Amino acid sequence: MGSIFWDAEDCILVEFLEPGQTINAARYIQTLFKLRRALSEKRPGKKIILQHDNARPHTARVTVEKIRTFGWETLPHLPYSPDLAPSDYHLFGSVKEQL
Repeated sequence: MGSIFWDAEDCILVEFLEPGQTINAARYIQTLFKLRRALSEKRPGKKIILQHDNARPHTARVTVEKIRTFGWETLPHLPYSPDLAPSDYHLFGSVKEQL
């Protein structure tokens, strides 16, 4: 399992978990620190708007607070809306064309 963060220009961060590990709020916050470092290198001075789903590690109080301390904004994600996943249209678009 892994996490992929991208914007309109490029992939920002890809992180994979070790086999047997799971994501919890503490682990997700570690990933957000790595994302913040990658963003400061690749997109310095840019406003950050994060969209993630409603998984518990993403919506945990400690995660929401950490995102707030980073000064990032989050876009709401409707529950059970796979049709709104950006990857469906951008990341896998060329794959769909081949089907």
